[in-house]
Amino acid sequence: MGRHNFKKLKIWDEGMSIVDDTYDLVETFPKLERFNLISQLLRCSVSIPSNISEGTSKSTDKHFNKYLEDSLGSAFEWETQLIVSYRRKYISEEKFQYLENKIQQLQKMISGFQNGLDL
Repeated sequence: MGRHNFKKLKIWDEGMSIVDDTYDLVETFPKLERFNLISQLLRCSVSIPSNISEGTSKSTDKHFNKYLEDSLGSAFEWETQLIVSYRRKYISEEKFQYLENKIQQLQKMISGFQNGLDL
């Protein structure tokens, strides 16, 4: 395996887009969520592209895949927190559907990328 340039990976770029969306999203949340849901959403969102980029430093696809698994786990965790946000009525149904679709597409992209690795 040749090392990947994470900045050229679509999955990393889409992960960074989730980070941007998350920072915009939590600006409207109630202050009581500052150390709870806001913190969790931000940490999860940043974890998605961070694990992808860290994985690209590994010397084998098998090791890279472990970081992709972690990234995918953070994407599913973020989706759950998005659902909590919607159920608590912190976001509109329109915003929820847009972001849920976006994270599900990223989950599929990461899984597809994993399927292309030489494990």
